[in-house]
Amino acid sequence: MTDIRSYVVLICLFIFHLCVVFAQNPAPVATCASKTNTSCDECLKNVTCLWCESSGACVDYPVRKILPPNSLCPLPQARWGVCWVNFQALIITMSVVGGVILIALCICLYRCCCSCGTSKRDRREEERLERQADMRKMKHEERKAEMRSRHEEIRKKYGLAKDNGYTKFENN
Repeated sequence: MTDIRSYVVLICLFIFHLCVVFAQNPAPVATCASKTNTSCDECLKNVTCLWCESSGACVDYPVRKILPPNSLCPLPQARWGVCWVNFQALIITMSVVGGVILIALCICLYRCCCSCGTSKRDRREEERLERQADMRKMKHEERKAEMRSRHEEIRKKYGLAKDNGYTKFENN
C-alpha cells in the first residue's frame, strides 16, 4: 500500500514539474548580428554564430554550406567554437585527425583479416605436423614390434628361452 502511495506522489511531482517547465516563457534568443562589435567570446557563446576577426562582425554560420564563403569572412580570420583557433587551422586539424583515424581503422581491419587467415594457416600447419608426428610414432612402434618378433625367432632357433629373472627359488 505504501508503494502505491509513493508512486502516486512521484507521478504527481513529475506532472507538476512538467507543467512548470512548459509554463515558462523561453528567454529571447539574441541573434548573431546583435553581437557585432562586441567580443569574440560574447559572439561564440551562441554556437550558431561565426566571428570574423578582421571586421569584428558576428554573423550567422551559413549552415547550408560546409565552409563559410570568402565573401562572408576569409577562412584565416573566421572563428567558430573557440576564439583562439581560426577556422582554417580547425579544418586542417580536423582533416588530419580524421585521416589518422581512417588509417588506423584500415590498419586494424587489415591486421584482423590477416591474423584470421594466419591463425587458419597456423592451425593447418599444426594439424599437418601432428599427423607427421603420429606417422613417425606409428612407424617406430611397427619397427619395435618387428625387432621383438625377430629376437623371439632367434631365441627359438637357438633354444634360448626368455627366462624371467624373478622366479621363486625352490629348495630341494
